Amino acid sequence: MDLRKIKKLIDLLEESNLAELEIKEGEEIVRLSRYPKGAAPVYAAPAAVMPQQVQAEAPRAVAAPAAAEAAPAAGKDVPEGHTVRSPMVGTFYASPNPEAPAFVKVGQAVKAGDTLGIIEAMKMFNQIEAEVSGTVLAILVQSGQPLEYDEPMFVIG
Repeated sequence: MDLRKIKKLIDLLEESNLAELEIKEGEEIVRLSRYPKGAAPVYAAPAAVMPQQVQAEAPRAVAAPAAAEAAPAAGKDVPEGHTVRSPMVGTFYASPNPEAPAFVKVGQAVKAGDTLGIIEAMKMFNQIEAEVSGTVLAILVQSGQPLEYDEPMFVIG
C-alpha cells in the first residue's frame, strides 16, 4: 500500500472519533488505532495516534467505544420519520462553502435526490442526497462536525 494512502488514512482517523481503522487491499492489511481519550498507554508515549501494519492478526472487536459515544445521540428527541444516515466517515458540511446558505433547513420540503449536505472524506466531497421526498423534520448534525459511518444526520417526514 502506498505511503500517501496510509498518511491520508491517518488524517481520516485523526478527524474522526474512531478508535481503530483496518483496511484490506488485496493481501495487504493496514490497521491504525489510537487510545480513547483519558486512557493512558501502557508505555510512555506522547503520540495519540499509533499506526500499525499487521499482516496476519485476527480482527478484534473495538466497537464498544464507538457504541458508547453513539448512545447519547440516540437519546435526543428525534421526530418520527425516515432517518438519513451517514454513508461514510468524514466531516459534514451544511453548505457548499462558508458564505453560502445551507442546502436545507428544518421545515423545508425536499424531493428524493435533493442535496441535503456534503461529507468530506480524504479530501473528496460527497453529496448526501435525500432518499425520500418529504419535509425536513430535524437536522441532527452541525456543519464542520465529524461523522462516523451510519450516524443519523437528518429526519425526513
